Amino acid sequence: MSITSNNSKPLLEINNLHVHFPIYGGILRHKVATVKAVDGVSMKIQRGETIGLVGESGSGKTTVGRAIINLHRAMSPDVELGGEILFDTGGGQVDVNGLARAEMLPHRSNIQMIFQDPYSSLNPRMTIQQIIEGPLIIHEPQMSAVAREEVVAKLLDRVGLQPKYAARYPHEFSGGQRQRIGIARALATQPALIVADEPVSALDVSVQAQVINLMAELQKEFGLTYLFIAHDLSVVYHIADKIAVMYLGSLVEYGTAEQVYKNPKHPYSKALISAVPKPDPNGKRDGRTILEGDIPSPLAKPSGCGFRTRCPVAKPECAKDIPVMRDMGEGHQVACPFAE
Repeated sequence: MSITSNNSKPLLEINNLHVHFPIYGGILRHKVATVKAVDGVSMKIQRGETIGLVGESGSGKTTVGRAIINLHRAMSPDVELGGEILFDTGGGQVDVNGLARAEMLPHRSNIQMIFQDPYSSLNPRMTIQQIIEGPLIIHEPQMSAVAREEVVAKLLDRVGLQPKYAARYPHEFSGGQRQRIGIARALATQPALIVADEPVSALDVSVQAQVINLMAELQKEFGLTYLFIAHDLSVVYHIADKIAVMYLGSLVEYGTAEQVYKNPKHPYSKALISAVPKPDPNGKRDGRTILEGDIPSPLAKPSGCGFRTRCPVAKPECAKDIPVMRDMGEGHQVACPFAE
């Protein structure tokens, strides 16, 4: 299931991405099953664009983000990768999917990640100076220690923290401040693409707004491109140019933020949006969609449409064929034959 674009030179192009994790059992560790975390995802991200990738836990959105920055080989050497992840280096496209660490290293400075948990993503034994300058030591080895200190000071100031904090340790900061430090670390190598994996989900609502506004400002200032992963559509709506909805390893809907949020077509997208809290406690919740059950296990996906076991409009034919993306007009795409 794919996302198409009219621009022929995207910064990132994903073609039929598959990420499968084998499960072994028995004394001799025979392969007994396969978790199909991502199953045939395609999309394009243009320079300077923000794509919001949304879905509930277990949909595979974080797996897509980790595949882009090639973390899976380090985390699970047996992972089965398929498809292409083409990154435009400026001198042509490079397929970074499944590259060995040494092969991926030259491209890591251009693809950085902001992690979900601002507590576990910072090494508690390192000072903020050491944390932020780490990527510079690897990718700019010729840079002097004094020059690195200047860069760290400027980055801290830019994300709203005092440069003198560079000598402190992560435990001395709040969650919102830690996430700002994570953003500064991601900016250190001047990347073209930042994968933001639910960067505000662990923060208070008021702090969420501050971090989102900061990311929007940094995007304009540095010409950044974001893949913004989240489960909260209301958050994504305020920062994303386009939204891709993911369910059980596949894309089910794609369009501009306005199209998907204001006029969702897929039953799953409608359910996600109807679950967004309303500011008026006395207001009516007309047309709310309540999904039954939990998302199926990737080990035993339903036949045909993966959403049919929870879909309020499912028909018998939904069990036969996997739905493909079709254009509903103006680039709004949906993987459901009954979207009308």
